[in-house]
Amino acid sequence: MTITAPSQRATRVATPLTVLMCRPSHFTVTYRINPWMNPDSPTDTPRAVAQWEALRDAYKRLDFEVHEIDPIHGLPDMVFAANGGLVIDGVAYTASFHYPQRQPEGPAYASWLGVAGYDVRHASVVNEGEGDFLAVGDVILAGHGFRTDPASHDEAARVFGREVIALRLVRPEFYHLDTALAVLDGRVGHEHVAYLPGAFDADSLALLRDRFPDAIEVSEEDAAVFGLNAVSDGLHVVTAERATGFHAQLREHGYEPIGVDLSELLLGGGGVKCCTLALRGPEREF
Repeated sequence: MTITAPSQRATRVATPLTVLMCRPSHFTVTYRINPWMNPDSPTDTPRAVAQWEALRDAYKRLDFEVHEIDPIHGLPDMVFAANGGLVIDGVAYTASFHYPQRQPEGPAYASWLGVAGYDVRHASVVNEGEGDFLAVGDVILAGHGFRTDPASHDEAARVFGREVIALRLVRPEFYHLDTALAVLDGRVGHEHVAYLPGAFDADSLALLRDRFPDAIEVSEEDAAVFGLNAVSDGLHVVTAERATGFHAQLREHGYEPIGVDLSELLLGGGGVKCCTLALRGPEREF
């Protein structure tokens, strides 16, 4: 079924989000598990923390409810909270990481979600949370090709009772779905996304163009600074400040872009969305 996306003159509605973040207190690059990482290049942890705090403060100005999980020494990529799971309707499907360096993050995030009162469902198949699972409308877009095992798509469909749509990624620098596709409006009947056409195989690109005919197709230049690694409340889109072409496209479609500088965290292959796990569901006791 084709989703009819809103027109460029559609009225945008902001719905503040509840999110989970992790301070990059231990951020550095000591191994290489994606093309952005180079252990021989220096990283600046205090600068990473300052940039992360600016992102958190931007969320608070948008009235987001921001929760924080304690960082764990020895897990420098734990700052990329989006990879820690997928939370929809109060159900939390846990992450199971592809690389051994990140595998301890899965139980850490699962524990936090359980204590927070979410219905935790433990994954039996490798998946990297919202890195490769993005909810839009009543479906879940699911990336694969580099990290997440396609078998997890069936498991996620059973956990959430939703259709899961597989999208194959073909560019190593866009190794997670959330680096190549952003959900701009996730409301049922208002579904709207942006993506980089060249990040997907031919079948997946055809599927995206069919389902989202009014999608924003983003340039290579804006994708290369992680402009698509963005978080939207339906009106405001928090994204990389250097993705200026994308900012213009967003304004044309009625959104208000908010640029932030996460250049230090990009050295680890992460951006705005990577730092942000959406907590969707009933009110919880935190």
